[in-house]
Amino acid sequence: MAPRKIIIDTDPGQDDAVAILLALASPDDLDVLGITAVAGNVPLPLTQKNARIVCELAGKPETKVFSGCDAPIARKLVTAEHVHGKTGLDGPSLPDPSMALQDQHAVDFIVETLRSEPEGTITLCPLGPLTNIATALQRAPDIAGRIQEIVLMGGAYFEVGNITPAAEFNIYVDPEAAKVVFACGAPITVMPLDVTHKALVTAERNNAFRALGSPVGVAVAEMTDFFERFDKEKYGSAGAPLHDPCVTAYLIQPELFTGRHINVEIETGSDLTLGMTVADWWGVTDRAPNATFMGDINADGFFSLLTERLARL
Repeated sequence: MAPRKIIIDTDPGQDDAVAILLALASPDDLDVLGITAVAGNVPLPLTQKNARIVCELAGKPETKVFSGCDAPIARKLVTAEHVHGKTGLDGPSLPDPSMALQDQHAVDFIVETLRSEPEGTITLCPLGPLTNIATALQRAPDIAGRIQEIVLMGGAYFEVGNITPAAEFNIYVDPEAAKVVFACGAPITVMPLDVTHKALVTAERNNAFRALGSPVGVAVAEMTDFFERFDKEKYGSAGAPLHDPCVTAYLIQPELFTGRHINVEIETGSDLTLGMTVADWWGVTDRAPNATFMGDINADGFFSLLTERLARL
């Protein structure tokens, strides 16, 4: 079977980096047409730079990287240096990229690709705030019906919020964008905190990355060494959750995940619950299902896949 054509929309971030590495390590499964950067974990000049750093770390400098939106649709940018460090990729010492940034704007690339490729053959993989995706949908409403699937990391229900009591960071940063995306009518699969908090990099799992002995294996281990301090302190967990690689792992081995096709609405009007993903898990409303909201993961299978694929780089 031909590899699935994807566009990764991202705001790297250590876990974004691992998600990109997993995709680039899996060319038989995933054809990465481009990586589009958005402001989120850190500002746009750093996210587009970090995306190129990761491509070069993977030995894939031919990957096309595009710079996108530098601020949410209707709000001031909120960033997460308190989690990811001042560069977004704190932990390993990685060289500045030498590969060029593409001249085309990320939103134009998304629109053009969806219009030029056969209908239903492009999967969008947002790993950060949904600003680029929503802007593309607003600018070119015709592309919604051409999307094969949107597989995104964002939101939470049972795990509640990680940036406010009610909201997960990616959705909170640009709730208006999330509202546009969830209403667009394309098939959507969501990797919320309910799943990603079960994908914990324990010491044993991180040692397996380090034991690969490659620049990629060592860099991933050093990223999670840095990244985990925040979650260990906040949640008392055994390690850092690898949020974003759940997206690429799902595209490769969907059987690792279980969830429900339900209605998900985005709160944009309340100061108290701004950015909340209101997930009708129990089917208590008559609102039509619009997303497959994942609830569980086979974590051992996930880390086996991740370690095996990273070893290829």
